[in-house]
Amino acid sequence: MLPKGILFDLDDTIVSYSAVADPTWHDVCREYADRYTLGEPNTLFTAIREIGNWYWSDAERHKNGRNDLNNARRLIVSLAFQKLNINESIALQVADAFSKQREDAVHLFDGGKETLEHLRQHGVLLALMTNGEGHKQRSKIRRFDLEKYFNAILIEGEMGFGKPEMAVYYRALDELGLKPEDVWSVGDNLEWDVGGPQKLGIHGIWNDHARQGLPPASKIIPDRIIHQITELID
Repeated sequence: MLPKGILFDLDDTIVSYSAVADPTWHDVCREYADRYTLGEPNTLFTAIREIGNWYWSDAERHKNGRNDLNNARRLIVSLAFQKLNINESIALQVADAFSKQREDAVHLFDGGKETLEHLRQHGVLLALMTNGEGHKQRSKIRRFDLEKYFNAILIEGEMGFGKPEMAVYYRALDELGLKPEDVWSVGDNLEWDVGGPQKLGIHGIWNDHARQGLPPASKIIPDRIIHQITELID
């Protein structure tokens, strides 16, 4: 049985976002290491990854960074260059090259549009809830022609608040005109897309797109685990 409404995440739920990061970093590190004699590309990649993991591990930095991604990446790469004692004058070029190439590499998951179309045809009301910068998220929505599937689109950068703040879930329910028990929330982030909605009585579905399995210490237990949104209509 399908619900009356579904709250969908965007990145790593409808579009493949994380999976393209490492290949893009490897390409950029190789390109610039060769061009400017920056040393071993894998060493540069490892430093950027380590600084990136540190940067994104803090909730406040994460919130600020996802709402100013280009500058967050510039800071991360600059710190990596400092760590390796490399001339920082190239760091911004490396960061900006990654930002452009990653956006180009983002793509729809197979069956994503077909799933949304099926849900719409069966009368399910859909809301898109995504964190991040307004213009970047809107650009993806336009690029993949997704707006037509959704009754509501809620973007953190446009509203000034986002997941896991309760206000965004209340806003989504209000725009769909539905009660929590009539709605599913689907996304890859356990806290934002499962735990937060569950507090309101929304059915939380975790999209384990990377097939990593639920973390052993997770305090959030999804009502359902899927690996791609096509499973919602199987």
